[in-house]
Amino acid sequence: MYLTRSAHLGIVVALAAGALVTLSTGTAQAAAGATLPFTSAEAEAATSTGTRIGPDYTQGTLASEASGRQAVRLSAGQRVEFTVPRAANAVNVAYSVPDGQSGTMNVYVNGQKLARTLAVTSKYSYVDTPWIAGAKTHHLYDNARLQLGQDLQAGDKVAFEAANTQVTVDVADFEQVAAAATKPAGAVSVTDKGADPTGQGDATQAFRDAIAAAQGGTVWIPPGEYRITSSLSGVQNVTIQGAGAWHSVVRGSRFIDQQSSSGNVRLKDFAVIGEVTERVDSAPDNFVNGSLGPNSSVSGMWLQHLKVGLWLTGTNDNLVVENNRVLDTTADGLNLNGNARGVKVRNNFLRNQGDDALAMWSLNQPDVGSSFTNNTISQPNLANGIAIYGGTDITVSANLISDTNALGSGIAISNQKFLDPFHPLSGTITVDGNTLVRTGAMNPNWNHPMGALRVDSYDSAIEAQVRITGTTVTDSPYSAFEFVSGGGRGFAAKNTTVDGATVNKVGTVVVQAETPGAATFRNVTATGVGSAGVYNCPYPAGSGTFTLTDGGGNSGLDTTWADCSTWPRPGQGNPDPDPDRNLAAGRPATATGAQDVYTPGKAVDGDANTYWESANNAFPQSLTVDLGARQAVRRLVLKLPPAAAWGARTQTLSVQGSTDGSTYSTLVAAQGYRFDPATGNTVTVPVTGDVRYLRLHVTGNTGWPAAQFSEVEAYLS
Repeated sequence: MYLTRSAHLGIVVALAAGALVTLSTGTAQAAAGATLPFTSAEAEAATSTGTRIGPDYTQGTLASEASGRQAVRLSAGQRVEFTVPRAANAVNVAYSVPDGQSGTMNVYVNGQKLARTLAVTSKYSYVDTPWIAGAKTHHLYDNARLQLGQDLQAGDKVAFEAANTQVTVDVADFEQVAAAATKPAGAVSVTDKGADPTGQGDATQAFRDAIAAAQGGTVWIPPGEYRITSSLSGVQNVTIQGAGAWHSVVRGSRFIDQQSSSGNVRLKDFAVIGEVTERVDSAPDNFVNGSLGPNSSVSGMWLQHLKVGLWLTGTNDNLVVENNRVLDTTADGLNLNGNARGVKVRNNFLRNQGDDALAMWSLNQPDVGSSFTNNTISQPNLANGIAIYGGTDITVSANLISDTNALGSGIAISNQKFLDPFHPLSGTITVDGNTLVRTGAMNPNWNHPMGALRVDSYDSAIEAQVRITGTTVTDSPYSAFEFVSGGGRGFAAKNTTVDGATVNKVGTVVVQAETPGAATFRNVTATGVGSAGVYNCPYPAGSGTFTLTDGGGNSGLDTTWADCSTWPRPGQGNPDPDPDRNLAAGRPATATGAQDVYTPGKAVDGDANTYWESANNAFPQSLTVDLGARQAVRRLVLKLPPAAAWGARTQTLSVQGSTDGSTYSTLVAAQGYRFDPATGNTVTVPVTGDVRYLRLHVTGNTGWPAAQFSEVEAYLS
């Protein structure tokens, strides 16, 4: 779905027929995403005799996993015809066939049927991971590539026809593949060591012998297909190079598996295509599993049908991973699994990952000073586009991410540890210049959505400085920015600044704050907002407040979702005020003090048998409730536990209100209110105030030397 990003022209991103297209602006400026050797065309924008499906965001459907959330379904004999967008001699097609089926598609160029066909299969699709909570059958698509045998120009026509099975076509990538490169001088060829370039014989030992013979030099993989049956180890101080990823192909599900290396490894310009059909987390079915050592690089690779592209542990200091394609992995595309120092992952294309496309996970040792920059990510179908789980001084910049599915955001900045020892986020986390399109998804475990960009204090509070700048969020099905403690324990998501964001079309809200914490928003422009600017409902009730500071220059954030007992649905709009709804129910509550377990949240938990009690013998005391938005409060109902054991008493109090949480005015002057079990230990206080924050200021209690409330309720009438 991505068009080439020119290195010489300024580019802006626009939406057309569900696809990302690039438009020259004539002046140089930075653009998100990778500079790609191909141009993509969406099937739903092509001419077809088939049936368009989507758009759909429902987990587990073909449309929801498609780029642009749309595709074209072809029955046998039906076709989809693309207008070639650029000079090309090859094509890669993302498609799906029904589970258990295989077949072919006929290929036509300018109306002429080619002798060669495109094989399609469900072999690598329909993955089940029952140990992952909330997962359904996923990974419904696959990719197949074909050299066309002729040079095409922009405007030519290429059609694909379902020959003998139903095929759903998603997107076609058109590319001008260069001629095969020639052998570098002095290189050791794997064929000289006995490798079979037809793919019939086992080339594993030939690769090992070539690597041993080429220490300090280059192993050459000539054009052809090579089958390896077990992984390579002891790879260090060597370049392994092919004639190009369309020409030199290694067939095998495990390429390098080693826990240490002295480094200086260069892997470049060949394809590794595996046979991984299911996700088995205990199996190292990865292109690289472990360490390449310091000062290594991976470039120009085509990685497909593996569990993970690169699962990196041990020492990989200053590794550069660039200009690669990673397709159809059943788990991550790349995971820096701790101890990654100065690693740069840039200008890669990733599609159809079964977990996070790119991840840093600071297990055992922190990832430090590493970066994900200018990558293009499409259709991770069971997690995030980019996920940062802990680490120090991490950068996520200028990435283009689209069409995340279940259990994932476009970008997640998280303290979810999974295992110990884990190293939480620290230092400065820089998230700059990223573009997120149709990202965010419904989380079936939470039964509420995940935002396009998520800051998640899952297992511990966010102590790092999180700097989110220059973000573009387009067509998010739910929210743009989410602040959450995904483990449900209310750890604070704080120290965050969002500066210079453009939000165009969100299904629900711009800011989804559902844990205590704080963030400053400045120069954020939001249009096409489905429900309200802000959802501010920290969980669990009584865990604290989320402070959203307006740093100036914002628009589209000035409304707040009014009912924390419900989740906004896409396009729903803010609910009409319900005069009988308790505005204080479940809202964040704070107090000047609390006695033992009688915490402020007990006064807004909906249970009249639990209660807040202030510090004893220390009047005056106060309880403050954040209603989440300005409300025209007209009545308070104050309660003590109804049990007869609570004798009658009079509490002397005043009611104060504030719109900003700092400056308060008196709504009701101080007076005594009698709580009597004979009348339910309930007091009604008429109020007139347009406020967000309500404060009860208590100076006396004839029944106990402390302020006491079991429920504080606020109503519009």
